Amino acid sequence: MKCVVLGGAGFIGSHLAERLLAAGHAVRIFDKYDRGSATWAAGNRDIEWVRGDFLDPGDVRGAIGGCQAAFHLVSTTLPQSSNEDPAADVASNVIGTIRLLEAWRREGGGKFVFVSSGGTVYGVPRTVPISEEHPTHPITSYGITKLTVEKYLQLYRVLHGLDYCVLRLANPFGERQRVASGQGAVTAFLHRAHRGEPIEIWGDGSVVRDYLYVGDVADALARALDYRGGHRIINIGAGVGRDLNQVLVAIENVLGRPVIRRYLRARKFDVPANVLDIRLARTELGWQPATAFEDALRRTLRWIAGA
Repeated sequence: MKCVVLGGAGFIGSHLAERLLAAGHAVRIFDKYDRGSATWAAGNRDIEWVRGDFLDPGDVRGAIGGCQAAFHLVSTTLPQSSNEDPAADVASNVIGTIRLLEAWRREGGGKFVFVSSGGTVYGVPRTVPISEEHPTHPITSYGITKLTVEKYLQLYRVLHGLDYCVLRLANPFGERQRVASGQGAVTAFLHRAHRGEPIEIWGDGSVVRDYLYVGDVADALARALDYRGGHRIINIGAGVGRDLNQVLVAIENVLGRPVIRRYLRARKFDVPANVLDIRLARTELGWQPATAFEDALRRTLRWIAGA
């Protein structure tokens, strides 16, 4: 089928586009960046590239026309910066997505897959690992807007029969992740370690997260396209937690040398632990992580070294 990937020039979107192409789907990428900025797409004529602004209704309508499936990966904010201007967060991400949904239903679109955030929608966990049934009490505007979009998807299913699936992602890392974006601790750590620069850690390094290789994320998203089960929200993670100190040890193992560490004051919005329960992904999508953590580190390091 013809799939539009909104945000397809980005980190996760680019890997998803490749995965969809490999599965035989036609892919249209909608992004604010043009094909020339995406070296991975060089020479690939099977990708239709539409440059535009997510907040421009005309651009969005032009991007989705004629498509049978949509993957929504656009986000205009980051968890650590969203609390600085919640109004802008809502205006861009929530209002922008509602306009997208209106256009999608009017175009008679089919499957709609939304990339949500398993790292922020739950807030401070009561239990770990965190299942999809866990209460949602985000402590960042970013998490609140993701959760709000999920609720609107549910509303559009009730009102208009929207066929949708939400994947709540853990912490993805891997090739093409922009180290200057302020998101993605593993890739940023690898980049600094490769350059021999000190790695700054907020707190004592005991914060636990669920780190997942981007290739496995792309596989989960592609599987969601064909999913016809009754579950609308599914966690996607490694299912294993690692604290920051353990991540640094793994990086040292891959590099074959120690890294320079610099510990800073802890941040208020960092929850102590976040590890997702991925049993539903296994049973419903037939998916589970296929890439070992240190193997994923090596792949990412090779990309950093060659970038």
